[in-house]
Amino acid sequence: MSHSLNKLVNFNRALASNNDLISGEVEIVGAGCGQLDLMTIKAARIVSQAEALVYDSLVSSDILSLVSVDCQRHFVGKRCGQPSYKQDDINALLAKLALQGLKVVRLKGGDPHIFGRGAEESLYLAKLGITSRFTAGITAALGCASTTGIPLTYRGTARSVTLVTGTKFDQSPTHWKGLLEAESTLVFYMGKEQATAISAGLMAVNADAKLPVAFVTNGGRPNQLITYANVCNMAEQATLIKDSGPTLIIIGEVVAVGQELATLLADIKANPQPMAEVVNG
Repeated sequence: MSHSLNKLVNFNRALASNNDLISGEVEIVGAGCGQLDLMTIKAARIVSQAEALVYDSLVSSDILSLVSVDCQRHFVGKRCGQPSYKQDDINALLAKLALQGLKVVRLKGGDPHIFGRGAEESLYLAKLGITSRFTAGITAALGCASTTGIPLTYRGTARSVTLVTGTKFDQSPTHWKGLLEAESTLVFYMGKEQATAISAGLMAVNADAKLPVAFVTNGGRPNQLITYANVCNMAEQATLIKDSGPTLIIIGEVVAVGQELATLLADIKANPQPMAEVVNG
């Protein structure tokens, strides 16, 4: 374990209280977007105290290193196109562990309440008389906005943000027109495989063919990859992304803002100027 990780674990334990985890209850925790340092202190503390951990594919090895050696680990990850656990089985596993009197942590990538099915699991447990509590996590849209420099809102350009699941969505023109007319940045989770349908849906309601698009693969991780496109060619660009990691799609003029910032920062790095010259300009 790295020195910085040791410091974080010790800090979490120093802050720990006896009431963080209660036997027979389930803590539904957001692991954040990618790396350990995008996880909240509270979430890290709770994970370090777990007696049984039920976790997803998007939880990194750094985060898992917080878990006690005595903790039961149950991997229930779901990945597109691959065999995976059914939600009913995950619900039943959480109930079984809680009824054994264990301190159970359900650990999810991002935030449990944003395409995380945390509420479904909590309702299932409550119907069996099992209490659950939530700890927020940094969702992918926020994490990718910070690591790419793409703002989700921008004065005079985008007044709101719309988060959309890319796995199943309404294909009707009314749906796409509503998204387009919202003057909103569109963020599609798990949408790479649906890039053709997304492009076609937006173009069918007269979206600007040159509307900027960014595919962010492995957002918030050291191997993050950004692929730029436009609405008219995003389907083709999606096929060029060979990395199988999770990919978020950001659509809107804010992408161009992020690109401009990236270009300026690259120029500064390539041609650094003495501070006096910058100030005296």
